[in-house]
Amino acid sequence: MIPADAVQLKHNPKKKSKTRDCGKSGPRPHRYWIVCIITRSSRAPPTVRIVHSGHACNVEEERHTERVYTIREGETLELTCLVTGHPRPQIRWTKTAGSVSDRFQDSSVFNETLHISKIQRHQGGRYYCKAENGLGSPAIKSIRVDVYYLDDPLVTVHQSVGEAKEQFYYERTVFLRCVANSNPPVRYSWHRGRDVLSQGSDKGVEIYEPFFTQGETKILKLKNLRPQDYANYSCIASVRNVCGISDRNIVFKLTNKTASPSIKLLVEDPIVVNPGQTVSLVCITTGGEPNPTLSWVSSSDSLPEKSVVKGGTLTLPAITSDEAGVYSCVASNNVGNPAKKSTTIVVRALKKGRFWITPDPYHNDDNIQIGREVKISCQVEATPPEELTFGWLKNGRAMRSSERMVITQTDPDISPGTTNLDIIDLKFTDFGTYTCVAALKGGGIPEISIDVNISSTTVPPNLTVPRGKSPLVVREGDTVELECLVSGKPKPIILWSRADKEAPMPDGSLQAESYDGVLRIVNVSREMTGSYRCQTSQFNGFNVKPREAVVELIVQYPPSVEPVLLEMRQGLGRPVAMNCRVLRAHPSRVLRYEWRLGNRLLHAGHFDQSDETEYTVKSLNREGWGEYTCDVINEAGAGRCTFLVTGKAYPPEFYYDTYSPLWQNRPTVYGFKLQWTQMNPNAVDRIVAYRLGIRQTGLQRWWEQEIPVDGTITKGELNTHNLTELIKPAAYEVRLTPITRFGEGDSTIRIITYSVGFLSRASGEFHCSFEEEPICMFTQDKNDDFDWTRHSAATRDTKYTPNTGPSDDRSGSKQGFYMYIETSRPRKEGEVARLVSPFFNVVPKNPYGITNPPAYCFGFFFHMYGKHIGTLNAFLRQKGQTAAEGPAWSLNGNQGDRWKQAKVSIHPTASFQVVLEGIRGPGIEGDIAIDDVTLEEGECRDLPPISKHKNTGGGVYP
Repeated sequence: MIPADAVQLKHNPKKKSKTRDCGKSGPRPHRYWIVCIITRSSRAPPTVRIVHSGHACNVEEERHTERVYTIREGETLELTCLVTGHPRPQIRWTKTAGSVSDRFQDSSVFNETLHISKIQRHQGGRYYCKAENGLGSPAIKSIRVDVYYLDDPLVTVHQSVGEAKEQFYYERTVFLRCVANSNPPVRYSWHRGRDVLSQGSDKGVEIYEPFFTQGETKILKLKNLRPQDYANYSCIASVRNVCGISDRNIVFKLTNKTASPSIKLLVEDPIVVNPGQTVSLVCITTGGEPNPTLSWVSSSDSLPEKSVVKGGTLTLPAITSDEAGVYSCVASNNVGNPAKKSTTIVVRALKKGRFWITPDPYHNDDNIQIGREVKISCQVEATPPEELTFGWLKNGRAMRSSERMVITQTDPDISPGTTNLDIIDLKFTDFGTYTCVAALKGGGIPEISIDVNISSTTVPPNLTVPRGKSPLVVREGDTVELECLVSGKPKPIILWSRADKEAPMPDGSLQAESYDGVLRIVNVSREMTGSYRCQTSQFNGFNVKPREAVVELIVQYPPSVEPVLLEMRQGLGRPVAMNCRVLRAHPSRVLRYEWRLGNRLLHAGHFDQSDETEYTVKSLNREGWGEYTCDVINEAGAGRCTFLVTGKAYPPEFYYDTYSPLWQNRPTVYGFKLQWTQMNPNAVDRIVAYRLGIRQTGLQRWWEQEIPVDGTITKGELNTHNLTELIKPAAYEVRLTPITRFGEGDSTIRIITYSVGFLSRASGEFHCSFEEEPICMFTQDKNDDFDWTRHSAATRDTKYTPNTGPSDDRSGSKQGFYMYIETSRPRKEGEVARLVSPFFNVVPKNPYGITNPPAYCFGFFFHMYGKHIGTLNAFLRQKGQTAAEGPAWSLNGNQGDRWKQAKVSIHPTASFQVVLEGIRGPGIEGDIAIDDVTLEEGECRDLPPISKHKNTGGGVYP
């Protein structure tokens, strides 16, 4: 069968036609006809709507301009963005609101379906689907996703003890506070045993919600505690079974022994240990009812990975200095405030031993001189600092403080861990090696020894930069060593920092230490160019004014150019101009370029004042296709622009609004109208043919056919191929490839899918009951005032308009779906909603044309109940008509709370659609619903009698 709007292959060869002979198809079972038709431009801006699947609890369909999709936490969220427009729009999902920790907030999803498995509460918020194809404004629709959840409630107990005058009696008041995280807001109820507690039911009980936690907590106040108040109290948290979330319950037993927790640590504070030891902290409860639970926390936010917690005991095996800190035991039983006890673990350590020499401080000398004073200072970091002890040796022999050799240890609070040796009236016999020895009391930690030589050759440092080491010129990616020479004895530590700007060193620190005066940088980058300062520190040298020097580092790098890679498509005989531009380079003064095609040198030269070079092919020939490169070269290397010059055609773009599949009068096959436009057809040589490939999805073999093209295809011109004889219910993969003198261009692939829900199995009959989300390829009219809504009685909320709309679908099922118009606010009287069917092809009796228009019976069920019911119209819309004629069927007013069937015969002369139009009445009780739409070949049989209301050309079954 060939649809009426296609052209048969056996056309008159003498008659000129724009029909393109598509050849014969492959053998059965892949039997199909291919017919090509060129029509006018079909570019259209995008439209978009959002449909949902997955496990929705409820969907509010745009009530008060809001669309809310409700889902239970842990279920699967699936939203699909259905778009129209040509070229096919690009789709992008984005999200706002929600938690800042939600990663989806900072990213996008570039496909039609947004799928989130096991959705969490922080993933709620507004999701936007944006479609754009470069025509008009982007189409944007949004839907708010509300994630529902209910956590287990928690009961905490607090007591208030106030003393009366003269202490004759005590008034004790107890507060039970219940809280549960939830969405929607939770409701609480209290029970004592099996009795329900409510405000006013017991004089000794008050139930209230504090203002500052309105809607979140429920507090039960027991005044002047009585014997009957000692009982089991239940707090029930409820969200009223929303989303099927059942109530949550918690029980608290209040007795005369109920008390807040108290604990005791069976350890000293602080605990001083050596590294490598195993430390155990023991915590026990000394009170509390119910029995408290114990946990451990540390000042570093988390316990060490290797720590072991067993009951109230925390064990830290082989402890290190990094694991020192404050550890706390916390006890909680939800009565009063948690109890907390802490202890500090101190790990003994000695590190960073340093010294410095201070020449005679009274004479402002930088040198050591006989007869003057010299001070040697020694500093060590110690934990704990109060255990630090120092000793001094001269040439290996112990020293004691004397009048000329004064040993002092500074106050730990002023300069912790420092000892000084003052040599007064320096003599020749005082030259030698002095050793500072640091240790911790009690041992267990290795000593630190620091040797300092004092002799006639001990002189202050001098700092210089070696010849040829500044400026230092290197290439990006190299390893470089910046060097400062230090003379003098002893040699101090050298400190490196940036001299030209406040920037970190290559390792990220603000200052780097070097013991040999060398700063080594691996994989140097262009950002490291600049001035580096080296200076002497006071450590391990003379405590005199620092010496400093500057080293200049220049990092050369190859030119950065654009474009890095550019594809250029051009037809034969046309010019091609390629331009390569330099963005940055160092050095940038002497730059040369080389243009090549493959390995063949085309042109070379030097840059003058310009920062770009151009190469032009005046007339492209076959030998001119290929990869052109432009190398821009300096001392550090080359940057390359690459141009891929080709005559390859751009891919075709399938027409996205094509209806699928075509309706046919045969039960075993279906058809499809393949439509596309050609992307940038004038960019290359004329397209002489298309290669069409088709195969059943899942099979390996392609059936291919070359489609000749006569004339020149223009931009936006629509090509049409009718594929018929496709086997139900198989899906097919279709590949389309343009061909020019260059050869094959870029291909485009799409899937053609047959859906059983769209066509009934009975031959020649179309049937739609709206059970699936695609609604049998019906679409909303773009020029109406509002849309029809798909719903089921089980999920539809009619609390605002209870006396309108159906209580089930046409078959009597509350789970079954139907389409209806929602007439609540903001809808106004007279506003229109239109639902448009897919296109149907007229089957010609005569192969040379339609002389006697065929008849079809269009039927549907409707529900028009409510005192404000407006009008329901049915139209026939034929292809090529700018506007539909008058309604083929019409009815208005209240028809009662039941489904009725309407039938009307129609006689189309071309491909056609049927349109169902609902018009809002004077008030909100005016919802009109439709279901079970059918289309059968032939006149309507057993036409029902005409209703007493206005009716055109059809009938209504009561």
